[in-house]
Amino acid sequence: MTVLDRVPVDAITEQAKQVNVGRVVLTVLAALLFGLGWLVGAFVLALAWCGTAIKVGYLEGRRREQGVGSG
Repeated sequence: MTVLDRVPVDAITEQAKQVNVGRVVLTVLAALLFGLGWLVGAFVLALAWCGTAIKVGYLEGRRREQGVGSG
């Protein structure tokens, strides 16, 4: 008896026939769109954080240049 003889090929084939291809395609599409939305959201948050850091750094630099700084 070989390893392939122990694989339940008939049971696998029966279950594979029951797969709804449309549902699988829609699930994959939904996962891709979810991932894309997550990446875009993370990018927008990172961009906003960087913009705010630049603004705060600029204002802090101006304050120190004018001699109003705390340090």
